[in-house]
Amino acid sequence: MILSDRTINKMLKDRTLVIEPITEAQIQPASVDIRLGDTFSIVEDSSSGIITMQNKINYKIIKTNKYVLLPGQFILATTMEYFELPDNITAFVEGRSSLGRMGLFIQNAGWVDPGFKGEITLELFNANRCAIELQSGRRVGQLVFAKMDDKALNIYNGKYQGQRGATGSKVFMDNDIKN
Repeated sequence: MILSDRTINKMLKDRTLVIEPITEAQIQPASVDIRLGDTFSIVEDSSSGIITMQNKINYKIIKTNKYVLLPGQFILATTMEYFELPDNITAFVEGRSSLGRMGLFIQNAGWVDPGFKGEITLELFNANRCAIELQSGRRVGQLVFAKMDDKALNIYNGKYQGQRGATGSKVFMDNDIKN
């Protein structure tokens, strides 16, 4: 079941759902608008020109209110908002259609697990032939909350728990490789 503005407001008031900072205008009928933060991360070049899933990836972190995303460029960004989801709520990250129509693709794996705490890292890609100026504080997407049929047995406690800023990939920490 998708949460309504009425339910979101109630949960924010009783702090079973935390979103900080938030304005009343961000709460939509069935979602909450998310805004672009002021931290961006770019993958640093490696000496081999190849990044792998086995090795730590280095990122250049840029803190600014405006960033010009060049055509074909990929960058990580963060939400302005910090979130704390309870054990029975999950959320979907959706980009704004108005920005997609400019050629700005906004992703994040699309999913926020119950129990997640932190800012959400967004993956941004400019598919346009023109550069796109990004500005912190602007709405870039929305979070759609859904109530699960029961509380999660194991809430999220993964490698991105508590993240702040545009957090780079930690895929190198996965232990799913068999030798």
